[in-house]
Amino acid sequence: MNKYELVYVIDVSLDDEARKAVVDRFNGMIEQNGGKVTKVEEWGKRRLAYPINYKTEGYYLLVNFESEATLPREIERNMQIADAILRYLIVKVEEKRSNVKPRPVRVAPAAEEPAAEEAVAEEAAAEEPAVEEAPAAVEAEAPEAPAEAE
Repeated sequence: MNKYELVYVIDVSLDDEARKAVVDRFNGMIEQNGGKVTKVEEWGKRRLAYPINYKTEGYYLLVNFESEATLPREIERNMQIADAILRYLIVKVEEKRSNVKPRPVRVAPAAEEPAAEEAVAEEAAAEEPAVEEAPAAVEAEAPEAPAEAE
């Protein structure tokens, strides 16, 4: 069996009983088709990022379930038909890979960092006046020539 996450948004204009009926309908569909609902999180009423069907709020739910690979397609088909569902998303949850090695973390010695920063700041301060004077001298020596017409 594969593990899936289902997030869907229910229309807030439904009363509590109708909303509970929608949740029970889809949870029952998972269990009737050989799946197992492992967790249901009701995120509650939230504002939508953009209006959907002229609605600005929705009731969010997250359902974690295990099932065969064919069940998510059936759930999607039923959610497209249901008027109470504004949006939905089903994602297959991948198992964590144990063969991935973490990257080594480089730690610089703390005692050398402040001294290095001070040295860089001193060098930059020493070079700054020389850089500012050079362009001014070049501009004074070379006046701008008028453009030639072709």
